[in-house]
Amino acid sequence: MRILDSLYRFLDDRLDLSPLIEFARHKEVPRHRFSWAYFFGGLTLFFLFVQICTGILLLLYYRPTAEAAFESVQFIMTRVTFGWLIRSIHSWSANLMILSAFLHMFSVYFMKSYTKPREMTWWSGFVMLVLAMGFGFSGYLLPWNKLAFFATRVGTDMVSKVPFTGDWLLHVMRGGDDVTGATLTRFFGIHVAVLPMLLTAFLIMHLALVQRQGMHVPASLKAEADRRPAIRFFPNFVYRELVVWLVGLALLAVLAAFFPWKLGVKADPFASAPAGIQPEWYFLFMFETLKKIPAMVFGIEGELLGLGAFALGGLFWFLIPVLDRKSQRGERSRLFTVIGIVVLTYIAGTTILTFLGVLS
Repeated sequence: MRILDSLYRFLDDRLDLSPLIEFARHKEVPRHRFSWAYFFGGLTLFFLFVQICTGILLLLYYRPTAEAAFESVQFIMTRVTFGWLIRSIHSWSANLMILSAFLHMFSVYFMKSYTKPREMTWWSGFVMLVLAMGFGFSGYLLPWNKLAFFATRVGTDMVSKVPFTGDWLLHVMRGGDDVTGATLTRFFGIHVAVLPMLLTAFLIMHLALVQRQGMHVPASLKAEADRRPAIRFFPNFVYRELVVWLVGLALLAVLAAFFPWKLGVKADPFASAPAGIQPEWYFLFMFETLKKIPAMVFGIEGELLGLGAFALGGLFWFLIPVLDRKSQRGERSRLFTVIGIVVLTYIAGTTILTFLGVLS
C-alpha cells in the first residue's frame, strides 16, 4: 500500500489528479429496469483490448506475404507455445467484439440515446462499428487460406458494382485486377495501421462525449430512475463492469479452448472456388439478401440495386438522430421503434437461419 500511495503522490504532484478523482466520486449511473444495457459499451471495449494484446503477440511471428503468410500462421499454431490459443482468442474476441458492439448499438437505439445532445456520440459509435467490421473483413484474408481467399474475392467483387468509380475502387482495394499477394499486403497494412489509427481517434472522441454528457435515461423511465438511487460510478459501477468483463473473459476462454479456430488449406489462386462460400456472420444478412435478388430488376442489375439499398439503409441509420423528430422532443416515437425491431429481427433471423441451414 505504501508503494501505491507513493506512486499516487508522485503522479498527483505532476499531473494534478484531484479533478479526475472528484469527477469519479460524483459521477453516477442511472438505475432503472434497463440499466444492464449500459454494460455493453464497456464489454465491447474489453474485447478490443483483448484484440490489441493478442494481435501484438501474433505480429511477432506473422509474415504478410503470399509465400509465407499461411506457413507463418501454421508455425504459430503448431510450434509456438500456446500459439494456437492466442490465435483462437484473437479470432473469437473479434467476433465477440462485433457482437457486443451490435448489442450496444441496438440498446442505444431502443433507449433513444441518440437524442440531443448525444447526436455526435451516436455518429462516432456508428463509425466505430463500421471500422470494427472493416477489421473483420481485412483480417479474414490474413491467414491466406482457401476459404478466406475466395470469400475476399467475392466480397471485393461487390465494390466493382459501384457506379462510375467501381473499377477504380476495386483496383485500390486489391492492389491489382485480382486478389494476389499485393492484396494481402494491402489488407495487412489496413488491418494493423490504418484502421487502428482511425478507431483510436473515434474511440477517444466517443469516450469523451460519453463522460461529458453522462448516461441517457429514456423518457419513459425517468420517473423510475428518479425514485431509485443512482449507482456511484466508482467504485460500484466499475466493480460491476469488471464482473461483466470476467464473464466475457470466461466465455472467450471456453470458446478458444474447446472450439479452436481452424486454419484450413493454403490458398491456391488457380484452384476452383469451394462450394458454399460465405462471409463472416456479421455480413451474412447482406450476403444472403444479395443472393435472393433477381439478376435484373426493372432493367437494373439486381446486385447493384441491393448494394444501393444497403447504402441508403446505412445512411438512414446514421441519420436517425436527425430523422427521429419526436424523440428529440421527448415524445414517444413508435415508428422508429418498429423500424428498429424490423431491422434487428431481419439481421438476427437471416443470420440464425443461415447457420441452421449450414448445420442441417
